Amino acid sequence: MALLLSDIRLPLDADMNDLPGILEKAFGIPKKSVQAIRIVRQSLDARKKNDIHFQIGVVAQLERRFEQRLLESDDKRVAFYKPMEAYALKTGDKTQQGRIVIAGLGPAGLFAAYFLARAGYRPLCVERGRDIDNRKRDVDHFWATGELNNESNVTFGEGGAGTFSDGKLTTRSKNERAQVVLETFAEFGAPPDILYQAKPHIGTDYLQNIVKNMREAICRAGGEVCFETKLENISVIDGRLSRVILKKGERKEKIETAALVLATGQAARDTYEMLLSHPVMMQPKAFAVGVRIEHPQGLIDSAQFGALAGHPRLGAAEYRLTARGGSRGVYTFCMCPGGEVVNAASGPEQVVVNGMSQRARNGKNANSAIVVQVSEQDFGREPLSGLRFQQELERKAYLCGGGNFSAPAQRVEDFIRGSKSARFQNVLPTCRPGVTPHRLDTMLPDYIAGGIQSGIKTFSRQLKGFDNPDAVLSAVESRTSSPVRIVRNELGNSPGVEGLYPVGEGAGYAGGIVSAAIDGMMAAERIASIFAPNN
Repeated sequence: MALLLSDIRLPLDADMNDLPGILEKAFGIPKKSVQAIRIVRQSLDARKKNDIHFQIGVVAQLERRFEQRLLESDDKRVAFYKPMEAYALKTGDKTQQGRIVIAGLGPAGLFAAYFLARAGYRPLCVERGRDIDNRKRDVDHFWATGELNNESNVTFGEGGAGTFSDGKLTTRSKNERAQVVLETFAEFGAPPDILYQAKPHIGTDYLQNIVKNMREAICRAGGEVCFETKLENISVIDGRLSRVILKKGERKEKIETAALVLATGQAARDTYEMLLSHPVMMQPKAFAVGVRIEHPQGLIDSAQFGALAGHPRLGAAEYRLTARGGSRGVYTFCMCPGGEVVNAASGPEQVVVNGMSQRARNGKNANSAIVVQVSEQDFGREPLSGLRFQQELERKAYLCGGGNFSAPAQRVEDFIRGSKSARFQNVLPTCRPGVTPHRLDTMLPDYIAGGIQSGIKTFSRQLKGFDNPDAVLSAVESRTSSPVRIVRNELGNSPGVEGLYPVGEGAGYAGGIVSAAIDGMMAAERIASIFAPNN
């Protein structure tokens, strides 16, 4: 038997190698009675700057008499521990008429492919971009020179857009599959602390190895992975998907298809265009648009941790802030401690900014998006109206940046005053291949620029120094979530195309690495429940 012991206060200077001793202080049981112990939850309580500490939960096996003593007490921190059952797909018995195809190897596609392959389905995985090693070289080349590979960049390629991010694994979902996602990442090389941290993150450097390890496992299990291979089209007969048309270079191939997991991501705009010619229901979806803001990480640390800023146990501080800009929500998004702003363009004549951190989060600057909600009232009700709205803003950012993939940027003080920044001073922008000073308030729609200005003023009351005059804004942060939702029914199918399973961020059903991975797993479960494995 094991007990779950929660809400244990842990000072910053506690000896983490003496967990039995920590239990002895917390529950009054002899440390020698602890037979096994592991942390299953750890969160930071920094509400009081003079009393920053951790709260942990542990699973412990104790001598029987001490387990009984704790269970008979009225201590609400004590409960039986019930381990999760091992995750496995439940398989059906229908013979596949064609391949199970996974289009896109971001988190949704990777997790669908991995669990299907592990269950013996031998999926065919196609990714329009390149493998992670070549993709990393292409991205570095773009950031160094401004020469963009339209099919291998921050958005397209093995691992998806999340590979070049902070690697956050937080999710609002209470879905039990979230723990399976964390365990799978840990199995393939993520630091083990992601299994218990309240705000786990991997970092872009670790993610690049993890996605490669997952791909190799898919292939070992019988799956097939094809890079630089694009989902060009689909064929639908009598309301059912019959085949996919793949394009690799100049060569096209028709593949008979039993099921297609469509995990192409929100930047695959040509895929949305292709779907319009088929009976695939799509709707415009609200999302958010804004800018990236960069501060010195030390400023954020001091604002959040006070005199304890810089303590080795605390690391780089985070924040998450919300406000109102008139009737619209304004909020910070995808905060990257100790990170850099990245140019995430995926095609010609567009500038898109995002954020990225290494595992160590040891860069000089902190960055986060400041975004304002937009909806059909702003861009229209046609299926791709929001996408057109995105495209227009991204092209405007490209032109305002000088037409060379340089991001338009402005100091916060100048943005509030409505003046162009002559130069950047105490905060140097990190976005590569570079930034160009420009008045962002003239580039963005008035309601977005005004919402950001209002948000900065509100956020500065919530986080001291947020309105630092030298903080840098760069634009445009336009891909917070998909502007399109590909409609699906309770079985996960597109209502007009049986056998088509839209998943992940691109389909409008996820908002981060973990939720996208869960969505891919659920598609794998639905497909497996119908078909028998190949072996």
